[in-house]
Amino acid sequence: MHRRQFFGTTAAIAQAAQTPLPPASEKVASGAGEVSYNVNVIVERKRSGKPHKGKMLAAIQPHCDDIPIFATGTVLKLIDEGYEGILITMSDDSMAGDGSGYGEVVWKNEKDTREVARRMGLKEAIFLNYSNHNMDAWPIIEIRARLVFLFRYFKVDTVLVYDPSGLYERNPDHYVTAQAVEWAAGICAMKWDYPEHFLAGLKPHAVQERYYFARGPQLVNRVVDISDYVDQKAWVNMANVTQGPAGDTGARLRRRLAAQGKRLPLLGNDDDTANRQYTKYFALSRDRARGQAHGLGWAEYFHYIGPEPSDVDEYVAKNAVSL
Repeated sequence: MHRRQFFGTTAAIAQAAQTPLPPASEKVASGAGEVSYNVNVIVERKRSGKPHKGKMLAAIQPHCDDIPIFATGTVLKLIDEGYEGILITMSDDSMAGDGSGYGEVVWKNEKDTREVARRMGLKEAIFLNYSNHNMDAWPIIEIRARLVFLFRYFKVDTVLVYDPSGLYERNPDHYVTAQAVEWAAGICAMKWDYPEHFLAGLKPHAVQERYYFARGPQLVNRVVDISDYVDQKAWVNMANVTQGPAGDTGARLRRRLAAQGKRLPLLGNDDDTANRQYTKYFALSRDRARGQAHGLGWAEYFHYIGPEPSDVDEYVAKNAVSL
């Protein structure tokens, strides 16, 4: 489906959405509920113009459905505000999704991920192809070195990835990815780490911002308002046909109800609308619950780490005088 076709049916969706909506829920496709600790929470809203023009983000995921579920709204917002971006998938995604065997599952997930990147407006989809469910068998220093290279090559300013401090994360692909990214972002600006990169023309480059998301409890200090991007987020998630959170569940539900002589007005009158509405209101219901908790329509949660304010710069700005 093309973006134009997706947004061309917004009138039909709006009409269907006039019906009572399902309750917003913190539960997600994985079945895991969320508890978050909120300390000094900042609500990040859409900014006008292109305040981030010239900046680069890297959305990094162990599996092809992680960024779409947890951070797509924020990626879309940042791209809309001027960022360029890349999508890095760490594992080969060989252990999830339908297919006749290992090779077909890998191929289908990679194809889906390339379409996810396109729908998010990202310039590259990069695959590091570590063994799915077994990333803890790899030396993290080797993973980190590859990430430092990519951060320097693409001059990455901002990363979005799993929280390396998130609690109760049991998937090794998730916590290994998070830990590798955390320290790769910490050292890619240092001249003594991997100096061989500089022989290839690369230069140290600092990652200035981190948006960390989590499946379980985490320290949340940034709530990003994605209300303007939730329909597009649903469209992005629908590109994950092989192992996405909804697939054609909405269409199957609509047909099952029709066979019983019933219909759910929320799902509209065709399979395409049913799938989009199901993805938005059921697969992404956590985003609605989080938005409502902060007086917003839809939101994503993060532990955000930004540039450290400089006391020296602040003092100079207030006290410098002309010669």
